[in-house]
Amino acid sequence: MKIAAIRTVVVNAEMRNWVFVRVETDQPGLHGWGEATLEWKTRAVVGAVEDLAPLAIGRDPRDVEQIVRVLVKHSFWPLGAIGMTAASGIEQALWDIQGKALGLPVWRLLGGKVRERVKVYTHLGLGDMRAVYETFDPAALVDRAQSVLAKGYRALKVVFIPYTNVTAAPAAVAHVGRLMQALRESVGPDIEIMIDFHGRPGSTAAALQYIRALEPFQPLFVEEPVPPGDIEAMRQIAAEARCPIATGERLVTRQEFARLCAAKAAHVIQPDLCHCGGLWEGKKIAAIAEAALIGVAPHNPRGPIAGAAALHFALSTPNFVIQEEMVGQVPWYDAVASTPIRMVDGHWQLPEAAGLGVEVNEREAAKHPFKPEVYHTTNAVLDDGTVVDW
Repeated sequence: MKIAAIRTVVVNAEMRNWVFVRVETDQPGLHGWGEATLEWKTRAVVGAVEDLAPLAIGRDPRDVEQIVRVLVKHSFWPLGAIGMTAASGIEQALWDIQGKALGLPVWRLLGGKVRERVKVYTHLGLGDMRAVYETFDPAALVDRAQSVLAKGYRALKVVFIPYTNVTAAPAAVAHVGRLMQALRESVGPDIEIMIDFHGRPGSTAAALQYIRALEPFQPLFVEEPVPPGDIEAMRQIAAEARCPIATGERLVTRQEFARLCAAKAAHVIQPDLCHCGGLWEGKKIAAIAEAALIGVAPHNPRGPIAGAAALHFALSTPNFVIQEEMVGQVPWYDAVASTPIRMVDGHWQLPEAAGLGVEVNEREAAKHPFKPEVYHTTNAVLDDGTVVDW
C-alpha cells in the first residue's frame, strides 16, 4: 500500500476556516481524513500541506511514525505552528487509513480504551465569537451559561478576564470575582467551570490577583494565566494558586511540553492534536505528563474531524481530564461531515466504526468556500493605545 496523493478541503465555518486533509492511497476506495485548522493561517497551512506532501507520497501510510519523522526532520527548518499543523492533519489521516484497512476504530490502535465515555465541555454561545470573548455582563453571562446547560453539557468554559498589562486594576479584579460568583450561583456546585485567561495578564502578579478572586468558587482549572513560553512564570503561578492551572494550547513540540512538565509548571496540559504532531505525538506528550502527575485536557475549538480525533485520543489516554469541543458551531455542521460523536449527559460515547469514523461530503463542503477570518484580536488594545494579548 502506498500514498498516492494528499490534498486539502477548506470549509469556512464563520468563526474560523476548517482545513481538512485527505490522504489517498493506491488501494481503490481507501483514503483517510485529518484536520489541520489554524486560525488566521488557513492559506499558509494549505501551502505547508502542499510543501510536505512530496515527502510522504509513495510511502506506506501504515508507517505513521516514520512518515511523521520524515515530515519533521527532512524539512530541515523547524516547522513551527504552521508546519506542525500541516503535519498533524496528514498524521491523523494516516491513522484513519490504518483503522479502515484493519476494520478497527483508531482508539484500539492507540492502546485500546481506558474509559467507557469521554467528559466534554463547550463555550458560551456554542462557539459564537462575540459570546465567547465579549461576555462581561453578569446577566448575559448567566443567560448564556444556562443555554449551554440546556444543550446537555455538564461543563463549560468562559473568557471574562479583562485585557490587562502588567498590573490589574482593583475594580477589574473585583468585577471578575462578581462574574464568577454569579456564574457559580446560577449553575450550582455540580457543573464544572473553566476560566480561560488567554494569556492576558502581563505579569504573574496580575494573574494571581485574578486567580485569588476565582478560587473561592472552585474552578476546574484556570487556563493560560500568562502568555506561553515563560516556564518559570507558570511554575510560580502553579505553586501559589489554590486551584488547578492549565496551559499548552499554543505549544507545538514534545520538547516544549517536556520542559513544562519537568518544571511542574502546570497541573493540566492542553496539547492541540491539530498542532502538536497528531495523535501519536499527543500520546507521547500525555505519557510525559502522566509521569509528572499532570493531567491532559486537549485544546479543540475546531471542526468535526478534529473532534473525532480527540474522541479516540481521550478514550485511550489514562491521564485525560476533559475534552474541549464545538460540535454544532454552525447550523450545517453535520451536513459537511459525518462523525461518530454522540453526546449523552455531557459525555461522548464509545465509537465502533473503523478508522476515525469520519466521512466528508465534499459537495456540501464546497458550499462554504474559504473566506478571510475576522481578526477579532484587534479588540485587545487598552484605553491608552497599548496593544496587549488577546
